[in-house]
Amino acid sequence: FKVVAAAADTFRAAGIEQIEIHARRLQIPVVKQKRGADAAAVAYDAIQHAKATGADVVLVDTAGRMQTDVNLMDEMKKIVRVSRPDAVIFIGDALAGNDAVEQARAFNDAVGISGAILCKMDADARGGAALSVSYVTGKPILFLGTGQGYDDLVEFVPEKIVDILLGD
Repeated sequence: FKVVAAAADTFRAAGIEQIEIHARRLQIPVVKQKRGADAAAVAYDAIQHAKATGADVVLVDTAGRMQTDVNLMDEMKKIVRVSRPDAVIFIGDALAGNDAVEQARAFNDAVGISGAILCKMDADARGGAALSVSYVTGKPILFLGTGQGYDDLVEFVPEKIVDILLGD
């Protein structure tokens, strides 16, 4: 796949720079605007860039948000409305437990997620959050983050989590 990254975390100090660093390491182009720019406009520009350059995938890096932050959830709705993505992936922290479940539920209600990736699974051997996120959203867990490296994403295999939960 040919990938383009969109630096749509425009308000956090160093948000744009952080995605630029990762994109440089992965050797993928980044579409950005100035700090404070409209995140939906950045996503739109990245999609236009992808179309113009023959890229297959646009990864839109947005600001982290809590489901209780109405303004940031409205921003996410706008990003989805403007960009009309093929997939919306919720990325949550497995260590957040029930809060991750509530976040996933709120994101699914707001923008209709396609699936989820849960990170920090290397620190949470139980995996209950993964099953709960899938249950409350009706959407699959796609991958689990098991470390800090780019290759530390593993495909989610439900049977393995069930075995861990049941002590098998």
